[in-house]
This record gives sequence, structure tokens and C-alpha cells, in this order.
Amino acid sequence: MPQVWIDTDMGFDDLAAILTVAAASDWPIAGLSLVAGNAPLDIVEGNAARSAALFAWTMPIHRGAAQPLVAELVTAQNILGANAMNSLARELPADGIALSQVSAFDALTRYLDQSPEPATILALGPLTNIAAVLQSRPGLAKKIGRLVWMGGSAVGGNHTAAAEFNAAVDPEAVQVVLDAGVALQMVGLDTCRQVRVFSSDVDALRAIGTERGDVLADLLGGYVAIGSAGVGAMYLYDPVAAAAMVLPACATFKPAYVVTELTGQHTRGMTVVEWRVPRRATANAEVATTVDEAAVRKVVLDALTQAAGTRAGLGDKQ
Repeated sequence: MPQVWIDTDMGFDDLAAILTVAAASDWPIAGLSLVAGNAPLDIVEGNAARSAALFAWTMPIHRGAAQPLVAELVTAQNILGANAMNSLARELPADGIALSQVSAFDALTRYLDQSPEPATILALGPLTNIAAVLQSRPGLAKKIGRLVWMGGSAVGGNHTAAAEFNAAVDPEAVQVVLDAGVALQMVGLDTCRQVRVFSSDVDALRAIGTERGDVLADLLGGYVAIGSAGVGAMYLYDPVAAAAMVLPACATFKPAYVVTELTGQHTRGMTVVEWRVPRRATANAEVATTVDEAAVRKVVLDALTQAAGTRAGLGDKQ
């Protein structure tokens, strides 16, 4: 049975993506590595530890990079809130599990070294951890059978007019991964914006009537309140990449040549996508072009419903 390693900067959409994978019985999670991005690393660590406590995760969780390879860290706290998880009311529990004492660098290196088959990695934030491993151990690139990354964009950005946030935080890391020859599947901003969640989805989670359901409802409600898809609606980002991995039929990928802009005054972090392969360039990635909104919404919202539990099970109100 294949396993997946998840690399995350642990905002709410990261949590929803991890729950989506956790609900897929054929994708056991081998481990989580944490990276600064949505928030500084200490906040990312707290979110991961408290999520693990609430949802009874058993996979090891490893502290990763606190800074990008070259640049100073820029976070999304101005959009996502101080803890990168805006909420209508309820928060994750105050107490979290203890994280592994093994660093993300050491854990991911060991995992790739020991994997009996090409490994799958789902990356939900800046690619700093993965790039650091590949810089130190270039030969491990061939041990990665597929790197599914929610990041980049073929058309425009959100952190800047040109750059998607995860790419903009550490564009050097993106280029290291591309140069390493990893089998990259890029699920970019433009593709993720084909999928939305709504206030009605918040109501459905709350109607389950469990403590976990209420926490998820308030966190989803805080996410929807960002409202970049309109009043009462928000685009779904990281879970789209998770859905593309666990439900391949929901996404269409095309081969492309991708390069990251590292020096542009107005375009740093932009992922430039050359579709004219092989005529103009040799493909170095597969880039998602379309996703089935209904299919993605179902697999993600079903996973959140499963994580909420039932009134007769875990998460029952007392």
C-alpha cells in the first residue's frame, strides 16, 4: 500500500487537506514535516500539535525550517489571523501532543533513504524543507516518485500580482526542487480557485452536533469569512491538492516547463509556465489545469464530516 509524507505550514486549509488524506484508507500518512509559511514556525508547531490531539493522529510530526533558504520570512497572518486559523468562536484545544525530537530534515531524509518504492510527498506550503534535503542529498530526488504541491500559478498571483503565496515565500526552494528533476505535480492558485466552500458548508458541519464538528464549523466559518470568492464563499486551496492525490480522476494535468522568477522587482516568486512542450522546452512538471469542483467538494467535505465524528462516537457533546 502506498504511503504519503505531508509537508505543511498548518493553516486551516492545511488541516482540511490532512483530514482529506486521513479519510482515504489507501493513503496512510507516514509523517508530517512542518515549515514556516502561513505563520512563524512556533505557531505552525502549535497548530499541528493541537490538531493531532483533537483528531487523534498517530503519525510522527517533525519541526522543519523556520526561515526560507535565502529571504526573510513573510507570513499570511494579515489574512489568516495571528494563529493562521481564523475562527468564528471555537479554537483548537489548548493542549497538544508532543512533537518528535527528530528534525524534519533528518526524518524526511531517512524516510526517502529507506522507502522501498518511489515515495509520494504532498506539499502544502513553501518547499523549504524539501529543497534543503535535495541540496544536501541530490541523489534522493530519484526516490521521490511524485511531489504533489499546492503552490505556484499559471495565471497571476495572490501574494503579489504575479506570485502565489507558497511560491513567493521561498522561490529559491521552488527552483531547487525543479532543478533536482523531481516528478512535480503543481496544483496552482488558478486551478484551486475552481473550487469553493460556502457558509452552508459551515452550517452542515455544525448540524452534526459534536464538539469536533463545532470546532471544524467555526474554523471553516473563519476561513469562509475571508471571502475572496464573494460574500459567504471562499476558494479552497490545499485540500484541492490533497483531492488530486487521493482522487486522481478529479484533476487534469498537462506537461509543462516551469521556472521560478528569483530576481524580478515586481515578479519575484512568479512561476512561469511554458505550455509549448516539447517544441519550446522539455517538460519538467505536470501542471493542473482543471478540477471537478463537485468531486473535490465531496471528498473534502465528506472527510471533514468523518473527522467531526458522530453523536455516538468520539467528539460527542457531554
